[in-house]
Amino acid sequence: MNIQKQNVQNQYISGSCNIGQEETKRRLGHGWLGLVVAFILFLLFVLFGVPAIWRLTIFFPVAISASGFLQAKNRFCAYFGLKGTYNFDSVGAGNSVERAEDRAHDRKKAWQIILISILIGFLAALIAYFL
Repeated sequence: MNIQKQNVQNQYISGSCNIGQEETKRRLGHGWLGLVVAFILFLLFVLFGVPAIWRLTIFFPVAISASGFLQAKNRFCAYFGLKGTYNFDSVGAGNSVERAEDRAHDRKKAWQIILISILIGFLAALIAYFL
């Protein structure tokens, strides 16, 4: 059973899975980095009494963080999805998605991840602004 699960996770599935373990780790790292930067930035804004309007810049690291975490959780790279590629080899390698239908599924999933990340970043920026 465990071997079957491993094989499924290392297989391209249109609109569902387009990256392997190494790429997933990379996205998870982006998620944590964005979260740490957002937290430090917010702390600095509060400690130094920066005007509330500047707190809206929290949007950027939070959106990056959300994107990284969503991509890692879904084992799906939004950039690869838009580009029509997938990668289960070493970081930076890639293969082309051949079928137009599969590329369409991938683009849809990529836009979902992007839009959800933007929404999360927007909500975090609003919260930071009003705190």
